[in-house]
Amino acid sequence: MARRLLGLLAGRLMLGLVTLLLLSMVVFAGAQLLPGNVGRAILGPLASPVAVAALDRQLGTNLPVPVQYWHWISRFAAGNMGESYAFRRPVASFVVPALLNSLKLAAIAFVIVVPLSIGAGVYAAIHARSRIDRAISLTGLSMTVIPEFVSSIVLILILGIWLRALPVTATAPRHAGALGQIHHLILPALPLVFVLFGYIARMARAGTIEALESDYARTATLKGLPRRTVIVRHVLRNALPPTITVVATQVGYLVGGLVIVETLFRYQGIGSLILTAARNKDFPMLEAGILVIGAVYVLVTVAADMLLIMLNPRLHRGAAK
Repeated sequence: MARRLLGLLAGRLMLGLVTLLLLSMVVFAGAQLLPGNVGRAILGPLASPVAVAALDRQLGTNLPVPVQYWHWISRFAAGNMGESYAFRRPVASFVVPALLNSLKLAAIAFVIVVPLSIGAGVYAAIHARSRIDRAISLTGLSMTVIPEFVSSIVLILILGIWLRALPVTATAPRHAGALGQIHHLILPALPLVFVLFGYIARMARAGTIEALESDYARTATLKGLPRRTVIVRHVLRNALPPTITVVATQVGYLVGGLVIVETLFRYQGIGSLILTAARNKDFPMLEAGILVIGAVYVLVTVAADMLLIMLNPRLHRGAAK
């Protein structure tokens, strides 16, 4: 059994590597389509054509695109992300700290939104078609459609400026400890909570209602088990796996799709780093940032698949066949 599960894990990881390879091709090709010249972007509009051409030769951007891609991807696979065109420093020295910052912000948002949204969705399902169910569903839908920049600005005005309850910048002072960093990250995490709450809560509600109406839930009820026991032992075990999949798919968004939030709250995350790299035509930084986000997404998706197999006995038996 364990050997078969390890084989399944290896297969998922291989599929993830293929996905990352395709992503690297798309990202590299997309970077080449950005308007402008790399040497000109670095040296400025007043630089001479001779200086621009010399810098292009030095950076290798004058080589054919397939050759450039091979040089980049072979070094990346060996652990070398390359050197930033704009800062002339290793890309890893920028990408790793930015990724850690985004992971911190994503973790704070997850700690808030996952139990809150799952709890609300399950509670709404237990009280389906009641006023509380409609209120939770309407609130979640309303929060989902509000753009992050709108909710961020409103939260800054209310909690940061008027009430002075939370700092308006996400970056804590250097001397701040773990609690100080969390205190600075709560406000920028709230717009992410708004976006994800409705989606996760709806999935949890739908899965719980389906489980409540299943034969095994009815059988457990007819056996005289308390409703709380039926919900905890039978309903949630089968209702939450689809929700776990939904939560896993949001990791890529939380890690790499935070450009607006990171910009408004002056936070040096991977999203803002990618935006800066695109503006500066810093291809090594741009490509490494996007590919790292893809790697995080693949790893979390594989972990979610394994967790689903462990939680759902039917999937476990299917994986073992």
